[in-house]
Amino acid sequence: MTVQLLNHLDEGPASAPPLLLGPSLGTSYALWDAVAPELAARHRVVRWDLPGHGGSAADLIGPGATVGDLAALVLALADALGIERFAYAGVSLGGAVGLHLAVHHPERLSSLAVICSSAHFGGATPWRERAERVRREGLEWLVESADARWFTPGFTVPRLVRDHRDADPAGYAACCDALAAFDLRERLAGITVPTLLVAGREDPATPPAHLREISDAVPGATLLELPGASHLAPAQVPKAVVAALRTQLGGAPASGMAVRREVLGDAHVDRAQARQTPFTARFQDFISRYAWGEIWTDPTLSRRERSMITLTALVAHGHYDELAMHVRAARRNGLTPEEIGAVLLQTAVYCGVPAANSAFATAQRVLAEEETP
Repeated sequence: MTVQLLNHLDEGPASAPPLLLGPSLGTSYALWDAVAPELAARHRVVRWDLPGHGGSAADLIGPGATVGDLAALVLALADALGIERFAYAGVSLGGAVGLHLAVHHPERLSSLAVICSSAHFGGATPWRERAERVRREGLEWLVESADARWFTPGFTVPRLVRDHRDADPAGYAACCDALAAFDLRERLAGITVPTLLVAGREDPATPPAHLREISDAVPGATLLELPGASHLAPAQVPKAVVAALRTQLGGAPASGMAVRREVLGDAHVDRAQARQTPFTARFQDFISRYAWGEIWTDPTLSRRERSMITLTALVAHGHYDELAMHVRAARRNGLTPEEIGAVLLQTAVYCGVPAANSAFATAQRVLAEEETP
C-alpha cells in the first residue's frame, strides 16, 4: 500500500545535513523561495506543503485535525526520504509543528527555529469560526485581507496570495481546527533542542510578545526581532532570515574561528591576528566566516578529506608557504606522514612532477621539524 505524503521540494546535496522548512497557513512552500536556495548550499533542504495547500492533498487531514497530526505527516515524509534526524524551521502554523516535534519527538530534531509563530494562537473560538465560514463560503473573503495580515503596507508577494486563493477550503479549514486546539505553553520548559525564536516587529498575527513568551520558557533559547517584518518574514526580509538560520545551523563567525584554531593551531592564528591591520581586517573576517565558518564546518566531508583536497589544490597552484601550513594542519586532522606522501605522489600525476618535487621538499621539511625534539 502506497502512503500518501505531503507535497515537498527536496534541494541541496543528498549527503548534507537535512533541514526541513514548514509553511504558514494559506501559503505553499513558495514562502521559502528566497531563503531555501541560499541554505541549500550547505544543507539538504526539504520544504513541504500543508494539506490542501500547494500540491498536498486536502484529505491528508480532516475536521478536528491537530498540530500533532501535521507533525506526524512531517515525520512520515522524513522517514520516506530516509531522514532520521534533522534541523527544522517553520513559520506560524509551521512553527507550531516544530514546537510539537520538539516537545514530543526531540530525538528527531538537531535544532529548531520558530518564526513568526506562537505556543498558542489566541484561543479556539476565532479559529473554529474561521474554519466554519471557510467550509461554508470558501476562501475569497480571506484572500482580500491577505496582504494586510501577512505584510507591512505596500509590500506583497503575488505568488503567495495566489496560493492562498488556490488552497482547498477543506484542507484550510482543517488546519484552522489544528490552530484552535494548539496550546503548548505548559510544555515549553521541557524543550531541550537548541531553539531560535524569530519575531517580526510589525507582525499583527503573532506579535513579538508571543515569541518572547516562548523564549522566556525554553531553556537557552535565543530571540531575534526583525525590524520592518510582518508575519511572513522569510518572504519579506529573506536576507535577515537566512542570516539568522545560518547562525542557528552552525555557520557563525565564532564557529569558524574555533575550527580555524583547531585545524591550524593557536600559534598560527594568534600570529595572523597580531599582524592584522585595518587594511587586512575585512580579509581576516572573510576567512573566518567563509573558509572556516562555512566550508570547513560543512560535515559533508571529514576534516581528513578536506586536508587531502587542500594539499592537492595548493600543490597545483604552487602555494608552498600555504602548503607547509596545511601539512601541519593535515597532521592535526589525523593524516599520517605516509598518507601525506601518498597525496603528494598523486599530485605528481595530475599536477606535474616538478610541482610534486617542490611539494615533497616542503612536506619533508615540515615533518622533520615535527620529529625534532
